[in-house]
Amino acid sequence: MPLDFLTLMAVMATNLFMISAALPLIMGRGVSRAARHVQASLLLQAVAWAAIIASSSLWDQTLSTLSIACNAAAQWMLYRALEEWLGPRPLPRLLLVLVIAAPLGYTLGFGHYAWRVGWANFLMAAILCIVARATLAPVVESSLRWRSLLLGCLLTSAAFTLARGMLGAFTDQYPSFRTPHPVNLAAAVATNVSLVLGTVALLVAWRAEAEQKLRTLAMTDGLTGLLNQRSFALQGASLLAHAARHQLPVTALMLDVDHFKQINDTRGNEAGDRALQLFARLLGDTCRSGDLTGRLGGEEFGVLLLHNSAPAGMAFDRRLRRRLHAASVTELGFALDYSAGLATPAPGETDLAALMARADRALYEAKTAGRGRLMTAS
Repeated sequence: MPLDFLTLMAVMATNLFMISAALPLIMGRGVSRAARHVQASLLLQAVAWAAIIASSSLWDQTLSTLSIACNAAAQWMLYRALEEWLGPRPLPRLLLVLVIAAPLGYTLGFGHYAWRVGWANFLMAAILCIVARATLAPVVESSLRWRSLLLGCLLTSAAFTLARGMLGAFTDQYPSFRTPHPVNLAAAVATNVSLVLGTVALLVAWRAEAEQKLRTLAMTDGLTGLLNQRSFALQGASLLAHAARHQLPVTALMLDVDHFKQINDTRGNEAGDRALQLFARLLGDTCRSGDLTGRLGGEEFGVLLLHNSAPAGMAFDRRLRRRLHAASVTELGFALDYSAGLATPAPGETDLAALMARADRALYEAKTAGRGRLMTAS
């Protein structure tokens, strides 16, 4: 059965519009920036193909330029989604220059067919290659499967785009985008297939992101972003066992924001939340890599300092207290302080609950003695 190029393009544009309409229903509200970029990318591709189809019968230059612009912008949106999923990606400035230059050079050289076809297709092939490169070497952990599938789709599209550019720029075998040349027909079929497989890859990436967010929510406190009590207990037990096995010093601290109920009663719950968030942020900033922090309930926080003895724990307390005094007046409009209890494990001790209980008793002593101080467990 002979393939009709215009029909293939119409099917592709229809599929893209249908997918663009379905994605918000599948993903729901409150999606991440990466998911919004993906939705925008597919919608822009749909507009691009609809515009190039319509350009054959009216407003040729305007609609075909719009098609190039939308297609280039769609790849930029996809690149932005990959940045969200995989971390910083290479060549962002070059990609942005190509995205702007592709429609600009196309419309400026519209009167010369070979120029505009060669320019648009060569630059689009380069854009696709840069986006394909962005699927590699993730900064954050990510599945190779969906990245490999998306990489294959992008490289396939880049190869056929380059082939069409060669035909239009250097031969007379491609006088129109509707020309039923074997390369053009194969490109239309490949683009339809890549559309389906690429969408599957992006949905897998979105699902992996959603699952990671659920795992993070299960492990962290929603207000402060620190570990919640359960995760602190699990990870703290592992850290303590590791320290005992390798004979490394560890210091445990229990911290309690002073007069927190009074802050809520006199300044409102919003001020209380901001106070906890500030305290949690400074707590994280004062810790080093390998230390553990968690919100254990209300205004109470736990800290495990790895490779630190009791004197280092006291120095940690002084740094945190100094930072908190300075930052709270500036950011909250009132001074914030805390009470703290410190404990160190006996040699070979691996019972986190017992260690934190000793730190908690020292915290109680600090509060009894007048708050705003650190007490060490005997």
